[in-house]
Amino acid sequence: MESIQAIKQRFGIIGNDPKLNRAIEKAIQVSPTDISVLVTGESGVGKESIPKIIHQLSHRKHGKYIAVNCGAIPEGTIDSELFGHEKGAFTGATQTRNGYFEVADGGTIFLDEVGELPLTTQVRLLRVLENGEFIKVGSSKVQKTDVRIVAATNVNMFEAIKKEKFREDLYYRLSTVDINIPPLRERKEDIHLLFRKFASDFALKYKMPTIKLTDDAVIILKKHRWNGNIRQLRNAAEQISVLEQNRTISTATLQGYLPNGSSNLPAVIKTSKAESDFSNEREILYKVLFDMKSDLNDLKKLTMKLMKNGNVSEVEKDNEGLIQKIYGEPQKESAIEEFEDLEILAIPEQSSEIFDPEDKNQDKYHFAEEIEEEETLSLHDKELELIKKSLERHQGKRKLAAAELGISERTLYRKIKQYDL
Repeated sequence: MESIQAIKQRFGIIGNDPKLNRAIEKAIQVSPTDISVLVTGESGVGKESIPKIIHQLSHRKHGKYIAVNCGAIPEGTIDSELFGHEKGAFTGATQTRNGYFEVADGGTIFLDEVGELPLTTQVRLLRVLENGEFIKVGSSKVQKTDVRIVAATNVNMFEAIKKEKFREDLYYRLSTVDINIPPLRERKEDIHLLFRKFASDFALKYKMPTIKLTDDAVIILKKHRWNGNIRQLRNAAEQISVLEQNRTISTATLQGYLPNGSSNLPAVIKTSKAESDFSNEREILYKVLFDMKSDLNDLKKLTMKLMKNGNVSEVEKDNEGLIQKIYGEPQKESAIEEFEDLEILAIPEQSSEIFDPEDKNQDKYHFAEEIEEEETLSLHDKELELIKKSLERHQGKRKLAAAELGISERTLYRKIKQYDL
């Protein structure tokens, strides 16, 4: 078994961070086996190096190694790309085509950005992982393949599973061994090493002297957050190498190439998040309105009982729970007793008719002023209006409309059927 240092030299990996060394060590240990591996880490950390190490150190090293970027293949053609298709399976299928799983038989397939796979493709992939079987698009013949799968993603898989964007059973199949690559900001001592390597490479490429950082600039370089990780660091080194005439780079010069300054202050990150802010605010608004409506109905009931009974003490005794619900915890003075201290305004007499509570045919509210209702609040109507507008904006594309409304595509489909849209 090769040492970690030998593997770094062989695959061009730079850095001495313990977490990075542990990731390489795990890759070396699992390479002789056929178990599935999931490589996780932020975008730009160099996840593609791990599958190459695993393939080259395995007994499949003489077989094919195919890297597939799942996020770059359109949803409508990804099944055909991975599993192949028969002639005439769909429009444009003029001949039979072998998919990656058939071509890479006996080798390794690296599925980059596996979190972007459509759910239908995830079902097919799960079958390959379970028993090595797949069916071409447009075919009914089951085929076998002997392929080792190494997947990578920068997506939070547990969040994706929670939002029903990724199958939980597939996740546990892929992540038999989970190898995490640390972000560059957690490998501070490796940042300058990588920068020097990139500066040397670009000096040779563009045939110019190598750039060097001052001591202060090195400190700024290490403090920067590097959200784009190694990819961002490489781009910065290339820009500076090409654009700067002075090959000694000062702090001021370096900061000009770093977005948002060079601070690496802690970022405030929400640990839990609603599906969308729009959905969250709407639900809060509806809850407040429902509570107000409920309180108003309770007040109407209490007022009517006072009008009919006229005995304040008796009404207060019989409706103690209702009064507490409306006004909260009982105070020194009861809420109803406060009414006695208020000046009662006289209601202008609009009819000489005397109100008789026993007369059921008589209008009980003949004295009330009629108010024209400007707008009715209906959750059904509001939700229907929001769904219609969202579908119109996205020209009927349910996936985009569901994302805007903050609900799953399945929920949107159910509501469309419910409202007969």
